[in-house]
Amino acid sequence: MTEKIGVLGKKSPQRTGVERVVNAPLPTVYGKFQAIGYMDHDRGDEQVALVYGELATDDVLVRLHSECLTGDAFGSQHCECGDQLDAALRAVVAEGAGVVVYLRGHEGRGIGLLAKLRAMALQAEGLDTVEANLALGLPVDARDYGVAARILDDLGVNSVRLMSNNPRKREALVSHGIGVAEQVPLLIPPCESNITYLRTKRERLDHHLPHLDAVVSSS
Repeated sequence: MTEKIGVLGKKSPQRTGVERVVNAPLPTVYGKFQAIGYMDHDRGDEQVALVYGELATDDVLVRLHSECLTGDAFGSQHCECGDQLDAALRAVVAEGAGVVVYLRGHEGRGIGLLAKLRAMALQAEGLDTVEANLALGLPVDARDYGVAARILDDLGVNSVRLMSNNPRKREALVSHGIGVAEQVPLLIPPCESNITYLRTKRERLDHHLPHLDAVVSSS
Protein backbone atom coordinates (compact mmCIF):
# COMPACT_ATOMS: atom_id res chain seq x y z
CA MET A 1 0.00 0.00 0.00
CA THR A 2 1.41 3.36 -0.97
CA GLU A 3 1.61 6.24 1.48
CA LYS A 4 1.14 9.97 1.12
CA ILE A 5 2.38 12.86 3.23
CA GLY A 6 -0.29 14.75 5.20
CA VAL A 7 -0.36 18.49 5.82
CA LEU A 8 1.59 18.09 9.04
CA GLY A 9 4.27 15.94 7.44
CA LYS A 10 2.86 12.67 8.79
CA LYS A 11 2.50 9.67 6.55
CA SER A 12 -1.05 8.39 6.11
CA PRO A 13 -2.17 5.34 4.13
CA GLN A 14 -3.69 6.02 0.74
CA ARG A 15 -7.08 4.43 0.27
CA THR A 16 -7.29 1.40 -1.97
CA GLY A 17 -10.10 -0.84 -3.15
CA VAL A 18 -13.76 -0.02 -3.80
CA GLU A 19 -15.73 2.02 -1.28
CA ARG A 20 -19.50 2.40 -1.12
CA VAL A 21 -20.13 6.14 -0.84
CA VAL A 22 -23.86 6.83 -1.25
CA ASN A 23 -27.24 5.18 -1.75
CA ALA A 24 -29.94 7.35 -3.29
CA PRO A 25 -33.38 6.66 -4.78
CA LEU A 26 -33.47 7.13 -8.54
CA PRO A 27 -36.91 7.26 -10.16
CA THR A 28 -36.59 6.54 -13.90
CA VAL A 29 -38.87 5.97 -16.87
CA TYR A 30 -38.30 2.23 -16.27
CA GLY A 31 -39.08 2.19 -12.56
CA LYS A 32 -37.65 3.28 -9.22
CA PHE A 33 -34.07 2.16 -8.72
CA GLN A 34 -31.57 2.67 -5.95
CA ALA A 35 -28.43 4.33 -7.30
CA ILE A 36 -25.54 3.08 -5.19
CA GLY A 37 -22.38 5.07 -5.80
CA TYR A 38 -18.87 3.69 -5.34
CA MET A 39 -15.37 5.11 -5.49
CA ASP A 40 -12.74 2.90 -7.05
CA HIS A 41 -9.69 4.19 -5.19
CA ASP A 42 -7.30 2.06 -7.25
CA ARG A 43 -8.27 3.66 -10.57
CA GLY A 44 -9.86 6.90 -9.42
CA ASP A 45 -13.17 6.15 -11.14
CA GLU A 46 -16.62 6.86 -9.75
CA GLN A 47 -18.95 3.91 -10.35
CA VAL A 48 -22.65 3.28 -9.90
CA ALA A 49 -24.86 0.24 -9.50
CA LEU A 50 -28.55 0.63 -10.30
CA VAL A 51 -30.40 -1.80 -8.06
CA TYR A 52 -34.04 -2.72 -8.51
CA GLY A 53 -36.06 -4.62 -5.94
CA GLU A 54 -34.86 -6.89 -3.17
CA LEU A 55 -31.80 -8.79 -4.27
CA ALA A 56 -31.27 -12.47 -3.59
CA THR A 57 -27.76 -13.80 -3.08
CA ASP A 58 -27.80 -16.26 -5.98
CA ASP A 59 -28.79 -16.16 -9.66
CA VAL A 60 -29.43 -12.41 -9.67
CA LEU A 61 -30.19 -10.88 -13.07
CA VAL A 62 -27.22 -8.58 -13.76
CA ARG A 63 -25.88 -6.43 -16.57
CA LEU A 64 -22.30 -5.13 -16.56
CA HIS A 65 -22.65 -2.15 -18.87
CA SER A 66 -19.53 -0.47 -20.19
CA GLU A 67 -19.80 3.30 -20.38
CA CYS A 68 -20.54 4.50 -23.94
CA LEU A 69 -21.28 8.21 -24.19
CA THR A 70 -22.06 8.11 -27.91
CA GLY A 71 -24.47 5.21 -27.59
CA ASP A 72 -25.95 5.73 -24.13
CA ALA A 73 -26.44 9.51 -24.29
CA PHE A 74 -26.42 10.46 -27.98
CA GLY A 75 -28.24 7.47 -29.46
CA SER A 76 -25.42 6.49 -31.80
CA GLN A 77 -26.24 3.67 -34.21
CA HIS A 78 -22.56 2.90 -34.70
CA CYS A 79 -22.97 0.42 -31.83
CA GLU A 80 -25.86 -1.21 -29.96
CA CYS A 81 -24.86 0.05 -26.50
CA GLY A 82 -27.72 2.46 -25.87
CA ASP A 83 -30.32 -0.11 -26.87
CA GLN A 84 -28.64 -2.74 -24.70
CA LEU A 85 -28.72 -0.43 -21.68
CA ASP A 86 -32.40 0.27 -22.31
CA ALA A 87 -33.17 -3.45 -22.68
CA ALA A 88 -31.22 -4.35 -19.52
CA LEU A 89 -33.04 -1.79 -17.37
CA ARG A 90 -36.37 -3.00 -18.69
CA ALA A 91 -35.39 -6.60 -18.05
CA VAL A 92 -34.50 -6.16 -14.38
CA VAL A 93 -37.77 -4.30 -13.79
CA ALA A 94 -39.73 -7.07 -15.51
CA GLU A 95 -37.81 -9.61 -13.40
CA GLY A 96 -38.75 -7.75 -10.21
CA ALA A 97 -35.15 -7.49 -9.02
CA GLY A 98 -31.71 -7.10 -10.49
CA VAL A 99 -28.65 -4.92 -10.96
CA VAL A 100 -27.17 -2.87 -13.77
CA VAL A 101 -23.56 -2.02 -12.94
CA TYR A 102 -22.60 1.00 -15.04
CA LEU A 103 -18.85 0.81 -15.53
CA ARG A 104 -17.12 4.12 -16.05
CA GLY A 105 -13.63 4.11 -17.49
CA HIS A 106 -14.74 1.52 -20.06
CA GLU A 107 -15.34 3.97 -22.91
CA GLY A 108 -14.30 2.45 -26.24
CA ARG A 109 -13.51 -0.92 -24.59
CA GLY A 110 -11.26 0.94 -22.18
CA ILE A 111 -9.29 3.23 -24.53
CA GLY A 112 -11.17 6.45 -23.68
CA LEU A 113 -13.55 8.77 -25.49
CA LEU A 114 -11.16 10.64 -27.77
CA ALA A 115 -9.33 7.48 -28.77
CA LYS A 116 -12.67 5.83 -29.49
CA LEU A 117 -13.63 8.71 -31.77
CA ARG A 118 -10.30 8.38 -33.57
CA ALA A 119 -10.99 4.67 -33.99
CA MET A 120 -14.45 5.45 -35.35
CA ALA A 121 -12.89 7.81 -37.89
CA LEU A 122 -10.61 5.00 -39.05
CA GLN A 123 -13.58 2.66 -39.30
CA ALA A 124 -15.28 5.20 -41.56
CA GLU A 125 -12.23 4.82 -43.83
CA GLY A 126 -12.63 1.05 -44.00
CA LEU A 127 -10.91 -0.51 -40.98
CA ASP A 128 -12.90 -2.70 -38.62
CA THR A 129 -13.12 -1.98 -34.88
CA VAL A 130 -10.22 -4.33 -34.05
CA GLU A 131 -7.96 -3.03 -36.82
CA ALA A 132 -8.71 0.58 -35.86
CA ASN A 133 -7.59 0.13 -32.26
CA LEU A 134 -4.43 -1.65 -33.35
CA ALA A 135 -3.68 1.02 -35.95
CA LEU A 136 -3.72 3.58 -33.13
CA GLY A 137 -1.30 1.46 -31.11
CA LEU A 138 -4.01 0.67 -28.57
CA PRO A 139 -5.27 -2.60 -27.09
CA VAL A 140 -8.31 -4.22 -28.67
CA ASP A 141 -10.00 -4.48 -25.26
CA ALA A 142 -8.50 -2.92 -22.12
CA ARG A 143 -11.47 -3.34 -19.81
CA ASP A 144 -11.09 -4.69 -16.27
CA TYR A 145 -14.14 -6.16 -14.56
CA GLY A 146 -12.60 -6.54 -11.11
CA VAL A 147 -14.43 -3.47 -9.81
CA ALA A 148 -17.74 -4.94 -10.99
CA ALA A 149 -17.08 -8.13 -9.05
CA ARG A 150 -16.26 -6.14 -5.92
CA ILE A 151 -19.46 -4.12 -6.29
CA LEU A 152 -21.53 -7.29 -6.64
CA ASP A 153 -19.80 -8.74 -3.60
CA ASP A 154 -20.66 -5.59 -1.63
CA LEU A 155 -24.30 -6.02 -2.67
CA GLY A 156 -24.27 -9.56 -1.32
CA VAL A 157 -24.51 -11.20 -4.74
CA ASN A 158 -22.75 -14.55 -5.00
CA SER A 159 -23.89 -15.64 -8.45
CA VAL A 160 -25.58 -13.99 -11.40
CA ARG A 161 -27.57 -14.54 -14.54
CA LEU A 162 -25.45 -12.35 -16.73
CA MET A 163 -27.05 -10.31 -19.50
CA SER A 164 -24.27 -10.28 -22.06
CA ASN A 165 -23.18 -11.67 -25.42
CA ASN A 166 -19.52 -11.36 -24.47
CA PRO A 167 -17.90 -14.54 -23.09
CA ARG A 168 -15.05 -12.51 -21.59
CA LYS A 169 -17.40 -10.86 -19.10
CA ARG A 170 -18.43 -14.27 -17.82
CA GLU A 171 -14.82 -15.41 -17.59
CA ALA A 172 -13.84 -12.21 -15.76
CA LEU A 173 -16.56 -12.51 -13.12
CA VAL A 174 -15.77 -16.16 -12.48
CA SER A 175 -12.07 -15.36 -12.14
CA HIS A 176 -12.98 -12.77 -9.48
CA GLY A 177 -15.14 -15.16 -7.47
CA ILE A 178 -18.65 -14.36 -8.76
CA GLY A 179 -20.52 -17.37 -10.10
CA VAL A 180 -22.34 -17.17 -13.43
CA ALA A 181 -25.33 -19.51 -13.42
CA GLU A 182 -26.45 -18.46 -16.89
CA GLN A 183 -25.46 -16.10 -19.68
CA VAL A 184 -28.62 -14.38 -20.90
CA PRO A 185 -28.47 -13.09 -24.51
CA LEU A 186 -29.01 -9.38 -24.99
CA LEU A 187 -29.64 -9.25 -28.73
CA ILE A 188 -30.49 -6.00 -30.48
CA PRO A 189 -31.69 -6.01 -34.11
CA PRO A 190 -28.86 -4.68 -36.29
CA CYS A 191 -29.16 -1.67 -38.56
CA GLU A 192 -27.24 -0.60 -41.63
CA SER A 193 -24.91 1.60 -39.55
CA ASN A 194 -23.76 -1.11 -37.14
CA ILE A 195 -23.94 -4.40 -39.01
CA THR A 196 -20.22 -4.35 -39.92
CA TYR A 197 -19.31 -3.52 -36.32
CA LEU A 198 -21.48 -6.36 -35.01
CA ARG A 199 -20.04 -8.84 -37.49
CA THR A 200 -16.56 -7.93 -36.30
CA LYS A 201 -17.56 -8.45 -32.67
CA ARG A 202 -18.87 -11.86 -33.59
CA GLU A 203 -16.04 -12.97 -35.86
CA ARG A 204 -13.03 -11.45 -34.09
CA LEU A 205 -14.12 -10.91 -30.47
CA ASP A 206 -16.18 -14.11 -30.04
CA HIS A 207 -19.45 -12.39 -29.12
CA HIS A 208 -22.43 -14.72 -29.33
CA LEU A 209 -24.68 -13.02 -31.89
CA PRO A 210 -26.77 -15.73 -33.56
CA HIS A 211 -29.38 -13.21 -34.73
CA LEU A 212 -26.89 -11.98 -37.35
CA ASP A 213 -27.20 -15.25 -39.29
CA ALA A 214 -30.15 -14.07 -41.34
CA VAL A 215 -28.51 -10.72 -42.08
CA VAL A 216 -25.19 -12.30 -43.04
CA SER A 217 -26.79 -14.91 -45.28
CA SER A 218 -28.80 -12.30 -47.17
CA SER A 219 -25.88 -9.88 -47.69
